[in-house]
Amino acid sequence: MSTVLQTTPIQDGFHMPGEHERHDEIWMAWPERNDNWRLGGKPAQECFVDVAKAIAEVTPVTMTVSAAQYDNARGRLPENIRVMEMSTDDSWMRDIGPTYVVNNKGERRGVQWEFNAWGGLVDGLYSPWNRDNEVAGKICDSYREDSYKAGFILEGGSIHTDGDGTLYTNEECLLHPSRNPDMTKDEIEQALKDHLGVEKVLWLPDGLYNDETNGHIDNLIHIVRPGEVILSWTEDKEDPQYEISQRAYEFLSNATDAKGRKLKIHKMHIPGPLYFTAEEAAGIDMSEGMEREEGERMAGSYANFLITNGRIILPLLDEKWDGEARKVLETAFPDYEIVGVPAREILLGGGNVHCITQQVPAV
Repeated sequence: MSTVLQTTPIQDGFHMPGEHERHDEIWMAWPERNDNWRLGGKPAQECFVDVAKAIAEVTPVTMTVSAAQYDNARGRLPENIRVMEMSTDDSWMRDIGPTYVVNNKGERRGVQWEFNAWGGLVDGLYSPWNRDNEVAGKICDSYREDSYKAGFILEGGSIHTDGDGTLYTNEECLLHPSRNPDMTKDEIEQALKDHLGVEKVLWLPDGLYNDETNGHIDNLIHIVRPGEVILSWTEDKEDPQYEISQRAYEFLSNATDAKGRKLKIHKMHIPGPLYFTAEEAAGIDMSEGMEREEGERMAGSYANFLITNGRIILPLLDEKWDGEARKVLETAFPDYEIVGVPAREILLGGGNVHCITQQVPAV
């Protein structure tokens, strides 16, 4: 049996490890929502399969899927990928899955956040979201591992940790009135420390331009290792992203982490800018919450990659900049294999490789 504990991870000696540490499993969720994925989700499903295959060569993968799509997913995925029936409202496992914490005794527990579809009734992207909000608890139950209920709204894509005491997030998202308006910045910071076992929170100002999640940190930066980060970048002063990246660079350049280290920053040029084509927009059901119209700028980012067990899954988004992104990663991660996966279909839904995956750390 798994128990929902009444303590906090920091009280029990648990902390969130960095993504660069070993993984036992990666979880994903099958895309099928017609008002987010075009043509009934078929192009996106093909892309999710490619991502899952690339991960499964180094880390076991579980794909959750609705009952209606179970046979389809099972037929499209290779046998070495576990397919599990589980109800969701969409397929952003980073944001709906549990965040795992570990201790030095080889124990692991999940943290269940509250999920409100990136904004609830203020500016959420869809309603209802109750099935998504139940996913974290179901995954913890599947391992028969204990968990904590944090009791406040947070998405996994809005936090990055180095596993060595430092958490990175940003004010645009976590202080947005659609998340936890009854909590002050200091209260949110303390809650993050309590539930992730970190010593210091670095608050960047903004997220990536036009990111409909209110600016998730995983679209703007990625942590290489303690004291080292990758930052989404552009030299184009006419691009609204330019000022955002400049502010982030200035903040990171003047910051020190929990252990007093100055940060090494790798600049990674953004793709595009990338926009919805008429054909892409026409294949998506119209809805109230999500902007899926011709000419809408997408929040494209190479920083939205996944690190898992000696391999990096890099979204390929723009022939002009794909090679440059690969070079940045080869410099930052000399001991890792870089595997690129064409990922425009994921971006059309509003995120990328990091957003559709959630790791379970090894113990």
